[in-house]
Amino acid sequence: MADALFIVLRKVALSLGEEALQKIGTEVVEVAPIMTDFEHSMKQIEGELLILQAFIGQVSAQRFGDKAFDAWLDQVRDVAHEVEDIIDEYAYLTVQAVDTSSFFKRKFHQIKNFVAWQKFHSQISQVETRIQRLGEMRNRYGLLVGKVDKKNDFQLANQLYMSDSAYLTDNSEIVGHVDEIGQLTEWLLEERQDRNLMAVFGMGGLGKTTITSSVYKNQKIITSFDCHAWITVSQTFQVEELLREIINQLIDERARKASGFLAMRRMRLVEVIQSYLQDKKYFIVLDDVWDKDVWLFLNYAFARNNCGSKVLITTRRKDVSSLAADNYVIELNTLNYAESWELFCKKAFRSSQDNICPENVRSWAHKIVANCQGLPLAIVTIGSILAYRDKEHEWAFFYKQLSWQLANNPELSWISNVLNMSLNDLPCYLRSCFLYCALYPEDYKIKRKLISKLWIAEGLVEDRGDGTTMEEVAECYLTELTQRSLLLVTERNACGKARTFLMHDLVRELTSIVAKNEKFGIAFGDVGISQGCHEARRLCIQRGAQTSNTSAGSRLHSFILFDTEVPSSWIYDSLSRFRLLRVLCLKFANVEEVPGVVTELYILRYLDFSHTKVKNIPTSIKKLVNLQVLDLRFSYVKELPLELTMLTSLRHLHVFMVHDLQERSRDCFSATKILGSICHLKNLQALQIVSANKDLVSQLGNLKSLRSLAIVKVRQCYIAELWNSLTEMPNLSRLVISAFDMDEVLDFRMLKPLPHLRFFRLAGKLDAGNLKAVPNGIKYIKTLHQMYLTDMPNQFLESLRGSGSHIVQHIHNIHTFESSDSEVNNFCFAEYLANKFGPGAIKHAPTNCGYSST
Repeated sequence: MADALFIVLRKVALSLGEEALQKIGTEVVEVAPIMTDFEHSMKQIEGELLILQAFIGQVSAQRFGDKAFDAWLDQVRDVAHEVEDIIDEYAYLTVQAVDTSSFFKRKFHQIKNFVAWQKFHSQISQVETRIQRLGEMRNRYGLLVGKVDKKNDFQLANQLYMSDSAYLTDNSEIVGHVDEIGQLTEWLLEERQDRNLMAVFGMGGLGKTTITSSVYKNQKIITSFDCHAWITVSQTFQVEELLREIINQLIDERARKASGFLAMRRMRLVEVIQSYLQDKKYFIVLDDVWDKDVWLFLNYAFARNNCGSKVLITTRRKDVSSLAADNYVIELNTLNYAESWELFCKKAFRSSQDNICPENVRSWAHKIVANCQGLPLAIVTIGSILAYRDKEHEWAFFYKQLSWQLANNPELSWISNVLNMSLNDLPCYLRSCFLYCALYPEDYKIKRKLISKLWIAEGLVEDRGDGTTMEEVAECYLTELTQRSLLLVTERNACGKARTFLMHDLVRELTSIVAKNEKFGIAFGDVGISQGCHEARRLCIQRGAQTSNTSAGSRLHSFILFDTEVPSSWIYDSLSRFRLLRVLCLKFANVEEVPGVVTELYILRYLDFSHTKVKNIPTSIKKLVNLQVLDLRFSYVKELPLELTMLTSLRHLHVFMVHDLQERSRDCFSATKILGSICHLKNLQALQIVSANKDLVSQLGNLKSLRSLAIVKVRQCYIAELWNSLTEMPNLSRLVISAFDMDEVLDFRMLKPLPHLRFFRLAGKLDAGNLKAVPNGIKYIKTLHQMYLTDMPNQFLESLRGSGSHIVQHIHNIHTFESSDSEVNNFCFAEYLANKFGPGAIKHAPTNCGYSST
């Protein structure tokens, strides 16, 4: 598919850029003529894939559901995966000797690697042959660009039919959204002269069309306007057709025939509508708008005549809803459980008196309603199907097979079609990222920082090369997915930035089916997913790990383990089959050491051993030269080897374990020591929590990309050097500093402006056991949003609220604690673990942390 090819081409650009190709050509010409052929062949394949990518991106939406096209596309995807594997194998071989410039001369004289290079010739030949055959098949079966057959015309008509069906819903069948309907009615009856544009926004299936139609058909509203029209826009709108449909609904038949509007061009149609509406108070609904561009012409067509006209848009996209006037946007939410149950009963038990659910199916009915998660479309469709089934075993079977039903039951195609429209509207770079989100378990809170790192490690995020980090680009992707109503923001930080996201369960179900069918990835242990692991490029094991088929071997790119019950022997055995992993996540896994095979995964970019009993990191970690993320939070690692500082691709280094909170120590998290110089880790953006020493604080100034730093065991004699180093970090936004012990005094008088600091936590005494006023230097940290203070004197607290309040007036959240206060425990550990890592983090935390959940 287009997204798979997008990934492949990015990897071609990264792994076989001009510089790399030139280097290969110059260094191995005398010993490896095969490399010249390899270079030439890869360039040819890249050209073929560029054309295929353009073809697929142009017609995939048009040919959606065409079985012949889908079968051909599946073979294209297989070829893309083969090319991807060739590129990864190339990277795997070249990485083995990055420390010597004579790599090729030495390696090509070693039989084993020479044979490996020779394999490329036959592999590329096979790929070229398959691409040629795919082109022949495309022509043979008429899979041509821009060709839309009758079946696709029918699918478009079916899409419009679904919208029309929602329009025809009887008001007596509407449940919930009372406030929204009331608000719309109030806006439409509002007396104001200027034309008012308003919008109803929300994910597919929430009932936007239904509640809008109920207002549109309100007689009181109809009589308050001179004319009105309801226009279904859809994804594949044609401007001329929309304009003609508007004329069709507004102007009587005789006038239409006289005008000859069927032969008119676009601008003339705009003029006809504008002329007709010039002196009228009109109400027009634009239903199912997917693109702001449609408004470019309609804005001129809908006359601004100061007659109090109204235009109402329904859309799934926030950017489209932003066209509406300020405060005239309604964002629909899912129904609460009581409303969901009422709506379900109306549909499923409509033949019974008062729509009462029979006792024999009540338990299954509640489970089915819960699975619908308040989505009216799903509730109505499933309820209508079950209305014809009254046996308990029928309901039980339907519930247990719900995932299969969604994918295969034509009676439920309405749900999948409506929800998949949003998926199919995604550009290829967003589509891959969204499919990745579907690998996580039901109701899983997707964390912004975590998913961003995974996307980057997988090569799904664009490196724009304009100073914007890939993490920032990934955040833009997340924002766009939320604006398209595909992800819901469930939590924001103190700065208002989204922290966690949730995918509606039915959207996740359908998206995971697409991910499986396209061999993008599989969530093993998910309901209805039991086979196909051997074909997956990404594997997320949620439960039942020991029954999964992990024979994918070198084809696997991501391995994420959620099942914490499997023995370490199974984990070690499984990892031995993987060769080209980019992501390895063993959070909470039952392991005590880093398996030797891990450091042989030369193209690994993401490695997570957090919340495990791992104690040591082997010196062989130096082989992982592509590693971007190393997560050892809440492990038992106290010291990192010198060789770690050779990993110059590292972007995020998280290392700490929990200290005994019973001791009320300043540093509730035990820091990790780093041996050697960190000066070469210039790509590092996050470093936490490390133990301070004189050399380390001076070396920190070399990490100019650092955005988040947590450092403990800080002594007063380090302060001057530490402040100097911090000022060398222009993008530092999060800073945590903890003094060496309870009695260490930290002098804040040398504090210099940190222009982008948003979060600051300090544990330690300021100035001489008795700071009485707020340090003036804090006012220079204008971007600071959160500050945490412990054991401050009463006079300081009085200053904070009184004479010194102007210094901290820009800080929205200031928290003060006493070290003897149990709230320190709650803040530093329980709340931190639960919010950041989920409730499972407390259960699996190191045993010496002194924390009790009771």
